[in-house]
Amino acid sequence: MSVQKRLFGEPGIDFDGESVAQLDQACALPIAVGGALMPDAHVGYGLPIGGVLATENTVIPYAVGVDIACRVKLSVFDMPAAVLDDERGRDRLADAIETETRFGVGASFAGRGRRSDVGPRSHAVMDEDWSVSPVTLRLKDKAHAQLGTSGSGNHFVEFGTLTVEESDGLSPLGMPPGVYLALLSHSGSRGVGASVCDHYSKLAMSEHPELEGAPKRLAWLDLDSEAGQEYWNAMNLMGSYASANHACIHDSIVEHLGARVIGGVENHHNFAWKETHDFGDGHGPREVVVHRKGATPAGIGTLGVIPGSMAQPGYVVVGKGGAGSIDSAAHGAGRVMSRSKAKKTHRWADVRPMLDRVGVTLLSAGIDENPLVYKQIEQVMARQADLVEVIARFDPRLVKMAPEGERAED
Repeated sequence: MSVQKRLFGEPGIDFDGESVAQLDQACALPIAVGGALMPDAHVGYGLPIGGVLATENTVIPYAVGVDIACRVKLSVFDMPAAVLDDERGRDRLADAIETETRFGVGASFAGRGRRSDVGPRSHAVMDEDWSVSPVTLRLKDKAHAQLGTSGSGNHFVEFGTLTVEESDGLSPLGMPPGVYLALLSHSGSRGVGASVCDHYSKLAMSEHPELEGAPKRLAWLDLDSEAGQEYWNAMNLMGSYASANHACIHDSIVEHLGARVIGGVENHHNFAWKETHDFGDGHGPREVVVHRKGATPAGIGTLGVIPGSMAQPGYVVVGKGGAGSIDSAAHGAGRVMSRSKAKKTHRWADVRPMLDRVGVTLLSAGIDENPLVYKQIEQVMARQADLVEVIARFDPRLVKMAPEGERAED
């Protein structure tokens, strides 16, 4: 029988039947303890994007996701936000993004691109133990070359204004109310994370031949097994690597501009955590493995970032630990249209006037990432008011994504 689950978003958001069916399949697993679906949900592999699943002493690679530890990072600069209203100022910020980051499938700082002469980025994460898995050991050099890059799909690096809300005393961000210049990035563990997912997903599926059809994507590894421990350690290494990836992007842009960071926040949204929860099933509080696939951690007092789209605001939030959410919230606006349909339906000539109206300068992106393929972020936020409290609003102004024509990795 399926365990208890909650859908966050109704009324107001119509979940597609396939996403709900995917959550139902996950909650029917013998290892499942509880599930939840966030208001930005859409169909994924195995577990839907925006899906949360708690299991007993097991981990499901596809419930973590292909892009392990995909995350967002926001840094607040000491530069005036008005720099975005000046053409020379915008050009300076754009040059920092274009010079200090890479986009596209296989993008790296080794052998190609404007900064290929400087070689790979440096970070202490490369001194960690990459022998925790044969996959990470084999691909360590590739990971090093890709440090500081963002790949393709819905990954971005963008400047915008951060409006910190009035509060009693300092904001939880540690700064007074006001409007600031901020940098927001979204990317994950790049090609190495995808290879880890592929290897251990296939291994999990081979261990569970009883799962047929779509549920095969929900095959799990026991954490007491050698394979389970390998994956768990590799996943956590990818978490450190993804964080380092963002650190390299932000640090290099800060150095390029001669700026200083005065605040910030970051969080994973494709990961699994060991947490203690009470599911009201008579077992009381117990340790479980919480998979958040495209879902933001939102336990009481937890800071997080929930982006919108290139023409919609994002929000810095504090978690409320809402009942039934397994301490989770949405991770963004959520798609309403597939990439293939978006490419057939939309043209930049129709989209650019919308960007102009909200003051967004687009450096590059694929048409399958235009704002019309996403839900309205305000509607998503309204449906999760009991899960998070908004403390700041980020409005994109200068956006960089993978150029048109790039194959999406996500």
